[in-house]
Order: sequence, then structure tokens, then C-alpha cells
Amino acid sequence: MNPLGERLRAHAKWAFKAGGVVAGGALFLAAAWFLGFLWFVATLPDHVDDQTTHTDAIVVLTGGSERLTTGIALLQDGLADRLFISGVHRGVDVPEILKLARTDHPDLAGAIVLGHAADDTVGNAAETAQWAKREHVDSLRLVTGAYHMPRSLTEFRRALPGVAILPHPVFPDTVKREWWRWPGTTALLATEYSKYLAAEIRHWFLPRKASP
Repeated sequence: MNPLGERLRAHAKWAFKAGGVVAGGALFLAAAWFLGFLWFVATLPDHVDDQTTHTDAIVVLTGGSERLTTGIALLQDGLADRLFISGVHRGVDVPEILKLARTDHPDLAGAIVLGHAADDTVGNAAETAQWAKREHVDSLRLVTGAYHMPRSLTEFRRALPGVAILPHPVFPDTVKREWWRWPGTTALLATEYSKYLAAEIRHWFLPRKASP
């Protein structure tokens, strides 16, 4: 047999096997991602576990009017004496926040602090950690969307290792419970799950922060 032909056949056989390994690996990863996604959706919070414990502060992550109204209502109810809102657009002030939250309690303004530095969840955690350290905050109630809560807790627990964090999810009407029937909700949850995975993997390879 022609030596060149043998080499070509061997190369083609190797390439076929390698292609099969790559395809099998890709299929395995896709199946693992999908199973993980189903677990992620099934374990998202569907209620607030703790609605009564007083904390040093309430922290709201911007991203929806429900979060603002919930945070301000919790402040009014006396569940904390301070409210920190992270990720606020520059130029937005407390009176405008109160207007957006549709509240007529301007006396709350003195208890509200705005953070303008963050533009993502990692930034929210870092910005809040700096404020919490400066204000000697040892416990906080974290307000964000239920779908966003797992990633937020991952970032906040890493950035604030010595602070007790109580999750207080909100449930926007735009995020449907029967997510498989709503392409927009499915896309949102799939994107959030991928970001959550990326956050967890990133933290596996980063040294753990020591408590202050």
C-alpha cells in the first residue's frame, strides 16, 4: 500500500476520533449546563424567609422599581435605620429616588444613602462593602430580584465575609413563574444562570477574603 495513502488514512481516522471526542465533550457540557439550569430555576426563592429581623442596614440593588419601593417600605417599617441604594445613575439624587418609588415620606431622605460607583453586581458588592466598613455595618437585608439573588449572595458574601446578609427577594411581574412559556423570561433566566456559574467558577480560583 502507498505509504502516503496510509498516512492520510491514519490522519483521517485520528481526526474522526478527535472530532468525536470534542463533540461528545460539547454534548456533555451542554447537558450539564441544562441540568444545572433546571436546578437553578427550581431553587430560586419564591417567598421571603425572614420578614421581621432588624438589621443594621437595608441594601437595594438598582434594576427595577419594585426593588426601590420594597427597600423604602422596609425602611418605613423600621427593619433598619439606614438604606443604601447601590448602582444609582450619576446625577440622580434622593428626592428623585423617592419620587421614582412613589412615596410621600420626604422625612426618610436623611436615612437614605446613594452609591453611584457600581455598574454591575460585582461593583454593587464592592461599593456596599466600602460603605458597610465605613459605617460599621454588621448585618444587612439585601433587596434584589429573586432571579438575581443567587449571584448577588455569591458576590456579597465574598465581598463582606464578616457581615450577616438576609436575602429579601422581590418578584417582578415581568419574570413569569411558568418561564418555559415565555421566551423573554427563559432568556433572562438562562443569562442569569450563566452569569451565576461564571461568578462561582471565578471565586473557586480566587483567594478567599479574610473577615475584617
